[in-house]
Amino acid sequence: MIAVVGGGQLARMMAPAAAELGVHLRVLVEAADSSAGQVVVDSPVGAASDEQALRALVTGADVLTFEHEHVPNDLLHELVAAGVPVHPGPHALVQAQDKIVMRRRLTELGAPCPRWAELSRDEPTARAQLADFLTASPGGEAVVKTSRGGYDGKGVRVVTSPDDVADWFSGVTSGGPTLLVEEKVPFTRELAVLVARRRSGEVRTWPVVESVQRDGVCSEVVAPAPDLTEAEAEEARSAAVAIAEGLDVTGVLAVELFEVVTEDGERTIVVNELAMRPHNSGHWTIDGSVTSQFEQHLRAVLDLPLGETRPTAPWTVMANVLGSSLAQMTDALPDVLAAFPDARVNLYGKDVRPGRKLGHVNVSGTDLDDVRRRAMAAAAILRGETVAEAAAPSATI
Repeated sequence: MIAVVGGGQLARMMAPAAAELGVHLRVLVEAADSSAGQVVVDSPVGAASDEQALRALVTGADVLTFEHEHVPNDLLHELVAAGVPVHPGPHALVQAQDKIVMRRRLTELGAPCPRWAELSRDEPTARAQLADFLTASPGGEAVVKTSRGGYDGKGVRVVTSPDDVADWFSGVTSGGPTLLVEEKVPFTRELAVLVARRRSGEVRTWPVVESVQRDGVCSEVVAPAPDLTEAEAEEARSAAVAIAEGLDVTGVLAVELFEVVTEDGERTIVVNELAMRPHNSGHWTIDGSVTSQFEQHLRAVLDLPLGETRPTAPWTVMANVLGSSLAQMTDALPDVLAAFPDARVNLYGKDVRPGRKLGHVNVSGTDLDDVRRRAMAAAAILRGETVAEAAAPSATI
């Protein structure tokens, strides 16, 4: 049995893979009607920070794993000490929980990172540190991040003055998460590499993908990343594998990257963020790869041989459905499935809210422009547009 912390869409999408492998899945969900709670039979309700709930969750389990990183690390260490297999382990998971810990370790490993600095908990000192960092930064701009708790663009601000994060300074001095500042990387696009590593050390990667962000949230993934040479793809994959091995990750690791063009025209990469679980940038693998990221994660944490990661089509595009004007997403199914019978629709069973990740669409094929157009249009219908509106040349996801 695999125990999973977190009742969102990632745990929901683990369920079909677990069923196919004949593996019992038990998921700790935040509410009975959560995304995963709707489809997983064994889904006790409890908070990820609840020691009693976590201890009950792992009773009889072969391994504990996660669909999010927001689990108290001290409690995970206690479970490991009690003999519970936890994968990824707390020593690895902390790198995805705390951005300062991550930057320190990645720098030690020699991974390509932006210039960065940790800011003091003392507000006057932190202001002076940030002012100095901005002075040394091109254009006088930098990115300030909260060390913990940020995701999907939250906890991240582009700043030109310490005053831009004055409210965060006050939060830090009252015991909130510390802050770090990073250079604003002049990237041309965002890439991502998914790595799977099993307990005994076997590693596999999927093709490097391009991730398109809108308002800090991933809205589109193109697999493989267009116009990437094999040498550039190998550089990204090698960096991701080195990180997975250096951090001793078990399971799926998502390494989010910036692609940067240097002054002499060379393209290189910089590591942006890490996620130690299945990730939005890998949803395309459900329909576009021999082995999905969800099945691979289960294999890895159980120390089963890893699956083939070869694409099943020249191109696969994943389009996120971010918000909708429809009260019920399923109301759009007749239209979207009739208009795009090759589209693979995956809805998460969530209540509709503006900008919320409600589902995604995968489309595969041989012509990238057509595949992209079809995925975008299918997602637009699920957002509430008519078939005609979604098919218009100006339609976007």
